[in-house]
Amino acid sequence: MTTFSGTDEFEGASFVQASFKGARMRYVDFSGVSMRSVDVGGLDIDSHDLAFGSLTVNGVDVVPLVEAELNRRFPGRELKDAQIPEGLREAWVAVQAAWAETVASTPAELVDAHVPQEWSLSQTLRHLILATDCWLRSAILKVPEPFHEIGQIFTGAAEMGFDTSIFRAEPPTYAEVLAVRAERQQMVTDFLALVSNDLLAQERADPWGGDWRPSVGDCVRVILEEEWAHLRYIQRDLALLS
Repeated sequence: MTTFSGTDEFEGASFVQASFKGARMRYVDFSGVSMRSVDVGGLDIDSHDLAFGSLTVNGVDVVPLVEAELNRRFPGRELKDAQIPEGLREAWVAVQAAWAETVASTPAELVDAHVPQEWSLSQTLRHLILATDCWLRSAILKVPEPFHEIGQIFTGAAEMGFDTSIFRAEPPTYAEVLAVRAERQQMVTDFLALVSNDLLAQERADPWGGDWRPSVGDCVRVILEEEWAHLRYIQRDLALLS
């Protein structure tokens, strides 16, 4: 199968009577794409940023429908956009309860298993350690060396100029992952227990070096978004592995 990577040669292109049957697309920009008279039987779309835009199918923006269904499947997910301390605390309790159930119900033989090109449960928990380190310890608390060495970095981080050498080359044991994950969860719990509206409104720098100037509240909501998104991913994959 031919692979096209890092190319913009298809921008503005027109495809007529072309077949993309069975194609796999990852980290691809489809913004503004128009499809007419297309066969989409079995089309599988997964977009982390879907809620921030629109997706029109047969004249209907399906984003609100997708969001409503995800909130139905994951009770408490609708709280992730809370703006006040009490709401954020409730949102954190909800997503942590959902994670606790998933971790407890996963058989030992599946914690390191994964579907092709996706993370295992262990790797997912390591990425959530990274997310907490990034948005709480680095962005909010401004800890000088915020990242734990077992964090799972995302694809493309090195190309962004991030020093990936701080992470351990050898994978940790699952017991170690659970221990560090519990520490990070408690850090968020402790922070939210005392956070005020004034602190939530304070501005911070983008921990990934971008132009965005998030508030402390924005940083907390990114953590919540990461928690819910990766819970959905791993539940999807565990169902396939089972």
